Amino acid sequence: MGGGEDHPLDNVVWTALTTMHASIALGSGFARHYPRDMAPFSAVAAPTARAYADLAESLGPEIEARLFRPREEPAPPGWETLSARPIIQMIADAPGPSSGNAHGISIDPLTIDAASDMLALAEAAKPGPFSARTMLLGNYVGVRESVNGRLIAMAGERFRLPGYVELSGICVHPDARGCGLGRTLTQHLMQKAFDRREVPFLHVFPDNPAAALYARGGFRERARLWVIWRRPAPIIRSVGA
Repeated sequence: MGGGEDHPLDNVVWTALTTMHASIALGSGFARHYPRDMAPFSAVAAPTARAYADLAESLGPEIEARLFRPREEPAPPGWETLSARPIIQMIADAPGPSSGNAHGISIDPLTIDAASDMLALAEAAKPGPFSARTMLLGNYVGVRESVNGRLIAMAGERFRLPGYVELSGICVHPDARGCGLGRTLTQHLMQKAFDRREVPFLHVFPDNPAAALYARGGFRERARLWVIWRRPAPIIRSVGA
């Protein structure tokens, strides 16, 4: 079941959850969800009444649907929009200009065993949604302080679909910014993607200064999508019903 979009990245969450991440997808019919302790995103094949009915059926109680959509679409009947924000989808056609390994840092793989350290860094650096099992969506790497082993930078992979992989969770602790750690980790994952013949991409809000940094690192804007938060509208019952 496809969404009728022109490019697989236009309906990126749906494509990921019906291909490379189908084994972890929740939902059925024309709607899918990531497990919420991995990523807080849902998807519909197309903005139809049938798809939103499937979406509502598989949403947990009091949980909103966070959707990546190719355009700002009106809410269907019976749904309310909580937030709608444009987001830039950037893609890299080739490895960007290398700045070298910042200070010869050691880049270490991060697994579920490092979950508490990764969650602590995400809390301090605020890279966006990051939960207890987010690191299981793809490969994560990080940098630790040499003295005490504290995790001070990380980057990883989130949405994956045939031929493409999203870089996500890119963040540096406020105490360690300005040393090029984020760029070094991003370039490391970019090169790994190209070695696998995958195209790396990422998402960044227009007001995020990191967009300019990604552009200098070899990413270009491919499209402007919308991140839309919706939930079924509460049922208003008449008095005495």
